[in-house]
Amino acid sequence: MSEEQTSSNVTTPSGPGIRQTAIGDHNIQIGAVSGGEVNIGVPAAKQPEVTEADLVALRKLLADLKAQVEVEAPPERKEAALERVGELEQAVTAKQPDLSTMEYVKGWFVKNLPGLAGAVTSVVINPIVGKLVQAAGDTLAAEFKRRFGVK
Repeated sequence: MSEEQTSSNVTTPSGPGIRQTAIGDHNIQIGAVSGGEVNIGVPAAKQPEVTEADLVALRKLLADLKAQVEVEAPPERKEAALERVGELEQAVTAKQPDLSTMEYVKGWFVKNLPGLAGAVTSVVINPIVGKLVQAAGDTLAAEFKRRFGVK
């Protein structure tokens, strides 16, 4: 067998019936397949590691938001607002962050307490929350970016 080369792809023989191709940083091996599945794709990107320091900082952000709601929310809305902050905390700290709840809480503040909506949004789009979402997988991260306009 002879080695074939295209612009950025290099194909080399690597055994009987097996071809190995380098495409960018990825190596692909193709061999005889019978009675099984063939999966083709790029390996998943390494997920970011969420550190204990990240979690401490997130808990502080949420505590600061709760304190701000305590001070700034009018008495007739305070209890409901604090409940929404609790829902937000559960949503962002879940093993798989709950984007629907995050979106709902943000929308609730925009509609009911617009003066606090910026503080809530700053928690939702905080880089630590983004890191937690990314750690839960690429699909969820893409949805997070779509819903909240985060790049």
